[in-house]
Amino acid sequence: MNTYNPITALIIFFIISVILFVLFRPVKGWFWILQKNLKGNEKIIIEDILKQLYHFENSDNKVDMKTLVQVLDFNNTRIVEAINKMTINNLIYFESDILKLTETGRDYALRIVRVHRLWERYLADKTGFHKTEWHDRAESMEHRLDHDEAEQLAARLGNPKFDPHGDPIPTKTGKVAKVSGVELPLLKVGSVGRITHIEDEPEVIYKQILAENIHIGSLIRVLENNSTRIVFQSEGETFRLAPIVAANLTVAPIEKEVVIEDNIARLSSLNENETATIIGISKESRGDSRRRLLDLGFVKGASIKIDLINPLGQPHAYLIKGTSIALRKDQAAKILIKKD
Repeated sequence: MNTYNPITALIIFFIISVILFVLFRPVKGWFWILQKNLKGNEKIIIEDILKQLYHFENSDNKVDMKTLVQVLDFNNTRIVEAINKMTINNLIYFESDILKLTETGRDYALRIVRVHRLWERYLADKTGFHKTEWHDRAESMEHRLDHDEAEQLAARLGNPKFDPHGDPIPTKTGKVAKVSGVELPLLKVGSVGRITHIEDEPEVIYKQILAENIHIGSLIRVLENNSTRIVFQSEGETFRLAPIVAANLTVAPIEKEVVIEDNIARLSSLNENETATIIGISKESRGDSRRRLLDLGFVKGASIKIDLINPLGQPHAYLIKGTSIALRKDQAAKILIKKD
């Protein structure tokens, strides 16, 4: 016959109380945390859908549900649920089977794009993160900053008009500046222009451009243009790209006669026993990194030569204004020189 044990009952009651407290305590209980995460995930899905639709519409491309599901890394059911909610809230609508942004949806999408590009600008100008990390880190932060925080970030950066890739940053009122230029494969042989934009998607092509060490803001001259390759000269170096890769570069043609001097090069190309004069720092060098180079004496008109070659490859030490300063190859590539 079972007998009632008050001590056992008290222990069971205590255990149940602890479990209920852990699950349901205000704010920090598992139930509320899970609920908050579900709401957060829903917000991320909605904002990612809005941003994708904005990019599709901005490039004059149409998108249906099948295409949207393919480009988003979310569960299909969650995407459908989000689409239904967005339709009810007048963020999107269907025209036949094509998804389109409403005016309200487009305004919301522009706010997300604004935060993303502001954050990329911050990462480029204020941190030491490599450019391959900017996009993914900005993807995360674009969902976290509210309107006021975004405006504080913009003010801290000096309200920039473009992100580090050359994409326009929408203003807080939703105005978007136009990127000047055309895709590189559209330029004829002999054309001269300046790189105004480097598209960072798809990632595989962007990484190829980074590997070539091609810089935004650089002056170029097209040497060859055909169905198999685009060849151009820039900053003393010759670059060869497949047309599909070259299409990710936007170049603003320069109509007037421009002379690209053969002896203008990157500091990284300087050889031992050569001397040169600094003519500037590439726009690829930004923010604190740029200021550090200027503070170290890498200013226009300064004479420079190699002081010590690292037998292991890099960094090399350069003698400037009586001081030996070590630079990695990627740092030296951002300093423009005219060889003596």
